[in-house]
Amino acid sequence: MLVKRIFYYLVGLSLGSVGVYFFWQQKNATFDYGMDARTLKTIRIKKRVFSDDALMTMQQHHIDTTNISTILHLGNVDFGKGNPRQKPCADYYISGTKELKNVSLLIQRCDSTATIEKVIVR
Repeated sequence: MLVKRIFYYLVGLSLGSVGVYFFWQQKNATFDYGMDARTLKTIRIKKRVFSDDALMTMQQHHIDTTNISTILHLGNVDFGKGNPRQKPCADYYISGTKELKNVSLLIQRCDSTATIEKVIVR
């Protein structure tokens, strides 16, 4: 009797898990709970503006906006190098990962815009 109940429970749990997985995948839902993920998401959803210095560095090192978007999706926020509590606009230092690990961004996040102030190539 107990084995039968456990079997039904596991079958239901498996079907439910598969259903939820496909449901959330269709919605392109993200679960941004970490500090880095929340910070990167708030920067990504704002209007992106590039400073003249950032544009010049991007041009010199052949970095395009696709690379910047990749860093804003997969990068690491270094809260110690930025000033996240600065008012009215916080500063964030974001380092690239994998093939963009030598590129870092200094971003100023305001209420409606995210300005890429500097692109740093090491």
